[in-house]
Amino acid sequence: MKLLKLLPVCVAILLPFTCFSQNKVLDSLLTELEKADTDAKKVELLNAVGAEYIENDPAMMMQYAEKALKLAQQKKLKKGEGEAWFNMGNANIMLSNYSKALKSFTSAQDIFEQLFAEDVSDKNEIKGYLAKTYGSIGIVCSEQNNYAKALEYYFKALKIYKEAKQQQIVFRLYNNIGIVYKTQGEYTKALKYFNKTLEIQKELNDDTAGTTITNIGNIYLLQNKNKEAFASYQEAINIFERFDSKRGLGELYNSLGNYYEKTGDKAKAEEYYNKGLEVFEGVGEKYGASASLGFLGDLYAKQGKTEQAAEFLNKSSAFAHEIGVLEQVRTSEKSLSDLYEKQGDYKLALLHYKKFEEAKDSIVNAENIKNIVREEMNYEMERKAELQKIESEKKQAIYNEEVKRHNQQMFFVVLFILLMFGVTFLVSNRRQLKKTLTLQKELAEYEQKALHLQMNPHFVFNCLGSISSFIVQNGTDSAIKYLSKFSKLMRLTLEYSKESLIPIDKEIEGLQNYLELEQLRFNKLFDFSITKDSHIEDDMAIPPLLLQPFIENAIIHGLVPKKEKGIIHVDFALNGDKLVCTVTDNGIGFTKSKELKENSVTVHKSMALEITRKRLEVIQAFTSKTSKVEINDVIDENGEAAGTRIVLNLPIQYATNQI
Repeated sequence: MKLLKLLPVCVAILLPFTCFSQNKVLDSLLTELEKADTDAKKVELLNAVGAEYIENDPAMMMQYAEKALKLAQQKKLKKGEGEAWFNMGNANIMLSNYSKALKSFTSAQDIFEQLFAEDVSDKNEIKGYLAKTYGSIGIVCSEQNNYAKALEYYFKALKIYKEAKQQQIVFRLYNNIGIVYKTQGEYTKALKYFNKTLEIQKELNDDTAGTTITNIGNIYLLQNKNKEAFASYQEAINIFERFDSKRGLGELYNSLGNYYEKTGDKAKAEEYYNKGLEVFEGVGEKYGASASLGFLGDLYAKQGKTEQAAEFLNKSSAFAHEIGVLEQVRTSEKSLSDLYEKQGDYKLALLHYKKFEEAKDSIVNAENIKNIVREEMNYEMERKAELQKIESEKKQAIYNEEVKRHNQQMFFVVLFILLMFGVTFLVSNRRQLKKTLTLQKELAEYEQKALHLQMNPHFVFNCLGSISSFIVQNGTDSAIKYLSKFSKLMRLTLEYSKESLIPIDKEIEGLQNYLELEQLRFNKLFDFSITKDSHIEDDMAIPPLLLQPFIENAIIHGLVPKKEKGIIHVDFALNGDKLVCTVTDNGIGFTKSKELKENSVTVHKSMALEITRKRLEVIQAFTSKTSKVEINDVIDENGEAAGTRIVLNLPIQYATNQI
């Protein structure tokens, strides 16, 4: 399963053509470089020449990028400087200098973000460079197993490419996101993004669709969905035969071998492993051939075919050692050691076990180096973020001082030049309006956070009251179980308190915990379900604890008075540019609940609902988009109230929203 890197795109497809065309393009660029008559043109051509070396000579690419960087910095050509840093990042990736690659890409990111914030004519071009930079940072982080950061930057890049409708790159990003989730063992999310990849590939009739379908089949196989896995493999075969992709077909044959080995058909497994081996040997692909040989060796070992097993495992290890694939060396050598140990040939068993240990130690050392680099990268990114914060505060202080001095100057100008009063008033008023709008936006954000913090103590008081009641009603053992769930919910609540927005999956996790607590408290008085639209992206966000007060009211004022088995359903869906959150119960209904509360001797004022309404007003003010809540009775076929439905219409917001 391969990462479809943003740069270069589809290298394997372009290679046969590149060798001829690259020399032609390179000669033309070098001729233009000699004739360049401006510094800006020289920087542009130096970057273009460097980019031509990306496939076969990263050292030359670095050399031209450094020349471009030096000249661009001397002449203050920011766009050329950003391109030079970007090329240096790509060269460092090819040279496996991931720490240096990250520094280069983040330098490019700083420049392109600054240029994008300015009023420049080529804004779309700058946005394109910024998207490529985000994607490249994601690849670097993924290579170093820094998956959280990889996803963060993939989603940043994805947002830009989706806006630009660049589907060729969008599906590659979907593929990379799927691979990250697969590596983390989150197979459901991996499958979601592989299917998104496939949907676009089919629209574009892209010849890499077979590889994606193979990946989907492999996920199904990991999930023990053998029937679905086999159907995917059969679909992939048709595509590979149509597009004649030998390497992809070889990987598919190995996957089919794994399917038949898992389902117990050893003869079919052997047949497809041999087919894969034949394909890989035909195209000189030792990586795939090594895997096929290893699969065959293990298969023969299980069947007691010792000589054949030893032959294939030795070949697998030799191929893997030749191309530096330590994981395959380790696997094959361990199988050989076990094989000879069963035969009683302890000398050969020890020899191969030592080779296994050498490969394992090399892998551990490589992983340790990767961990060190990852820590260095994290430190560098945190340090950079802190420096950006300090620089931003410094710029703001300078700006404030300049505004103050300017206002003083304007005051004296007004006193001495009355004829300029009208013009001066208009300019000053315009500046003041901009400052006021900025302050209003900041105030709305702080008010949003303040209202959220008001929610927390109210939520804690309600939970503590519930625990007290539960101890009285259910005894010590049940109370301990209740307290355990409560402590987990409190940890989540404290974590959410730091943020004004959290991913929807986090909100769902909190609601799941809260509803489980209330189920315990009311002795399984109700069942619940939470659903989410598959089109909701993972980085879509919502203010924390926004739905909890409505769910609490549904239980206390809707289900408890009914005194029958109840149901609560929570749904998150998309409707155009709105996030629609729906809470439905089958209690006594909103109208009847309201009447009971009005007639109650001890009327309790609901702080949570009032605060939530205020939070929605702040969201509307902050985003300039409609944010509202609707509460209505659910009416059955007899026209009677059969529950309550609460619908929140919210503007779509993202956890990562840099542009």
